[in-house]
Amino acid sequence: MAMVGLFWIAEGDVYVGAKPAGLAPGVRLTPEGVVGLGDGQSSLCLWEDVSTLTVADVPVKSLMRRVGAVTDLALGTVKELALPGGSVWADEAPAMMTVRVGSADGERELGAYVAAAVGYPQTEIDLSHALLSRLTEGAATMATTLAAMSEWGRAWEGGSPRAAERERLLRRWVG
Repeated sequence: MAMVGLFWIAEGDVYVGAKPAGLAPGVRLTPEGVVGLGDGQSSLCLWEDVSTLTVADVPVKSLMRRVGAVTDLALGTVKELALPGGSVWADEAPAMMTVRVGSADGERELGAYVAAAVGYPQTEIDLSHALLSRLTEGAATMATTLAAMSEWGRAWEGGSPRAAERERLLRRWVG
């Protein structure tokens, strides 16, 4: 499994945002279309009907986000050590992004959890938006682009690549 831009690629599966588990919300890109996953948003929008595909509410990586993540980790550790039996506070859910799927029938909004704890670099956000736009250019473009992403995911071993490699991959997939 690896994160490349706004995408989570697990073997041959491509998700926008984090790969969902159980009833958690998520969005998967398949050769057939955009699939909303999770409680209350299970649906399939066929590529032939998708005219636009965008993501809103994307957190941008910043120094303050990184400081906040480290602070949250430190406070969580202190709470776990100080409170008998562990923390009584529930962990906060990850931030959500909104995936907007436009068609002739209107726009559908799907939720997906953010996969990057401290946000995404602005360059990767811009390249990911360009890639999402490319996926709506037609069946041949979508099929070859999504196939390239899936193929890379099946061949990749290890965690997420470093920033320079993520940008290189996104640029290659954008064309």
